[in-house]
Amino acid sequence: MITLDDIKKKVEELAVKINAPTDLLPTYGYSNDFAYPHIEVDKVGLLHYVIVERGQELERRTTEKLDNLLYWIFANVTFSMACDYELKNRIEDKDCRRIMFDKQEELLGLLSNNWKQKEKAEHQSILKNHPFDDLASLRATYCGQLRQQGLSETEINKLAFEKYPEN
Repeated sequence: MITLDDIKKKVEELAVKINAPTDLLPTYGYSNDFAYPHIEVDKVGLLHYVIVERGQELERRTTEKLDNLLYWIFANVTFSMACDYELKNRIEDKDCRRIMFDKQEELLGLLSNNWKQKEKAEHQSILKNHPFDDLASLRATYCGQLRQQGLSETEINKLAFEKYPEN
């Protein structure tokens, strides 16, 4: 049966490969709360990825397979890393998810091609319902400027979408 120490060792080995900050890695056997993930192994050997916030369990994923657990851990870790990367490399007239999704897939690909493909499919699913909108950031900034001028929300939306139409 796999132990928390076994999982921690494997997570730390993989984290080194992508230079993941240690503060993004989960805890093992206990929760730090504040939506910080932790790992549990129960008496029958099931592996649990758990997120607790303000004492309330928000998410619990359970698997028998270490690979699934590791994917969940590193999907979360690489998402945070990709968000940081995007902030440092932002392109105003590009949907921020273009950079984030590419970076996350790149990082996961360094760990496992299967994980990269799995995350790529997740991204495609998201984009079906919420396609890229390259002018969203510019539109949001413009809306803020119009609000400061005291315009109504109806007028703000009309002007913003005229100036920065959706793709």
